[in-house]
Amino acid sequence: MPATDAPQAPSLSDDHQLLCDAVREAGARVLSRYRGRPVRRWTKNDKSPVTEADLESNAILKDRLLSARPGYGWLSEECVDDARRLHAERVFIIDPIDGTRAFIEASPEFTVCAALVENGVAISSAIFNPVTEEFFEATLGGGARCSGRPLRVSPAADLDGAKMLGPGHMFEHPSWPIPWPKMRLGYRCSTQYRFALVAKGQYDGAIALVRKSDWDVAAGTLIATEAGAHVSDHLGSGYVFNQPDPCQRALVCTAPGLYPAVLERLSHLPADLRGVKGGRR
Repeated sequence: MPATDAPQAPSLSDDHQLLCDAVREAGARVLSRYRGRPVRRWTKNDKSPVTEADLESNAILKDRLLSARPGYGWLSEECVDDARRLHAERVFIIDPIDGTRAFIEASPEFTVCAALVENGVAISSAIFNPVTEEFFEATLGGGARCSGRPLRVSPAADLDGAKMLGPGHMFEHPSWPIPWPKMRLGYRCSTQYRFALVAKGQYDGAIALVRKSDWDVAAGTLIATEAGAHVSDHLGSGYVFNQPDPCQRALVCTAPGLYPAVLERLSHLPADLRGVKGGRR
């Protein structure tokens, strides 16, 4: 019997379109819940909140993505971890609502996020803020866009006066060997939104000296790097996603002109930051 050709894997373009469509649909559902309050909420074992909007968004994303790509792996903040993802070449990494506290407080700082990872590297991602209607998306090697417009990070090269996303108490903590210069600080509840705003050039960098789960950083990492940012942990190691422990040690995302100076200021910190005070969020 003649050999038959093996079925071809979906193209990156097809996968990206699928991902973006699913994120838009989930975002529309979340927005309806945001406007139609109240929503039911619970407290998870880790003391973080979850709402019915998180669960509905998760269900939409899981149904749309896995029904179309049943052989892909799955990792979501709102699902029990399934070790089968470790054997999948491509894996969806999902945060149905990043910034649930902002959603609960009716603050427009939450996002719906999804990334597709191949062999540990994000190759497609989307971050949607349904309130502001900002839709950020990127493909590996294909650039990053916000609502269709190309993104590029800021040209900032001096920490003095830089616009930085991060908790003020972290930068002002008295234990720094050299105090941070005067910066214009901001904060967003959604970690992924911080990546997106750096990619947009609205901020020059974002720092969080705390472990971040893959669903907090996978989508944003691709969007920021495709816009020209440098992304790593606090010691300069890049992220590898979909590991048995799907967490990264810290978050550093900056314009390239700031990156060396930021890493130098963080270089004295230990690899494991869980015992270090003052770096939350």
